[in-house]
Amino acid sequence: MTATPALTSNDPRDLDGKRLQNAMQTLGRDPALRARLIALLRESEDRIAFDGPVRDEVVGPIIDALHLESDEYEKVLADGTRFQFLYRTKIARDFLLSESEHPSHVWEPQTTKLLLELSRDLQGDVLVGGAYFGDQAVLVARAIAGRGLKVHCFEPNPQQAQMLQRNIDLNHLTNVAVNVAGLWSRSGERMRLDGFDSFANMVTAQDGSGFDTVAMDDYARQQGRRIGLIQLDIEGAELSALQGARELLARDKPSVVFELHRTYVDWTHGLRNTPLCSLLLDLGYTVHAVRDINSHREMPGQPIELVPLDAVYLEGPPHGFNMLAVPDAARVQGSAFRMVEGVSPKLLPHKTPHLHHPVGGF
Repeated sequence: MTATPALTSNDPRDLDGKRLQNAMQTLGRDPALRARLIALLRESEDRIAFDGPVRDEVVGPIIDALHLESDEYEKVLADGTRFQFLYRTKIARDFLLSESEHPSHVWEPQTTKLLLELSRDLQGDVLVGGAYFGDQAVLVARAIAGRGLKVHCFEPNPQQAQMLQRNIDLNHLTNVAVNVAGLWSRSGERMRLDGFDSFANMVTAQDGSGFDTVAMDDYARQQGRRIGLIQLDIEGAELSALQGARELLARDKPSVVFELHRTYVDWTHGLRNTPLCSLLLDLGYTVHAVRDINSHREMPGQPIELVPLDAVYLEGPPHGFNMLAVPDAARVQGSAFRMVEGVSPKLLPHKTPHLHHPVGGF
């Protein structure tokens, strides 16, 4: 057997990647050089021959290596909305890589359209669980400003909650409340986040650290406010949060936009039989999957495509997507919506078009 030669300080190989990582971070400390490198990488995406998602597997990791978690950016949307954000996870990366200097949205174009559409005729406040830095909550708050309605945000990550408050102030909004707390079935539980940034999920805190939980029923009662729309993106805590909102759901009948992910939800026997969907169906809601791309991509003129609960294509690796529950099915029968069947809610440009592209293509 031939012995593996020992590595020396003169060995040019970078077997663990640390030298490359350090080199990329060093390059990234020069903002002007970093911007030029990012622009070059963005331009190269369409030229790279790769059988898979070029952004996630080729270009993205290089751009990620240029950054530290503390790096901050600011972007201005086409409507003048300003966002400051930390470079963390693909939400920040893909927003930074937007095709337009002044894009129409931050993240998940069709879900953003959906929330703004539902905000048009609201009869109550908006409650957002997992508000992050305000990527969608700030836009909704702007849309309902001046109508006597509020957006109540829950974001247990203190750094992202601070960035959320900064974006509220940047846009001169006075109708947003920020709660550094997590939504749960009961108020007063002590929890902490397990995992990194937007991927972190709530677990019990044994040492008293972390944050308090809030049940939506308790919160709405304390505020004395009617709730017209709920949005939840809280990494597996969606069921518990809705269990803590039974009174509110039965009384106010808000529309509910929520994430459903295979990591946390077993849909082996169909979406209808999952506890999340069963809870809402039992309360008389109509539930659809929302077709969207888990990224930033301009989709002008594309209606919001909804898939009936029993007609969703679910095959593939563990994945998640957004759902919409409405108390009145007529709410989604207008021209803003398109009903489709037998397709995936995951819009994936590199996958089979008839399953993973919107009707008519991207």
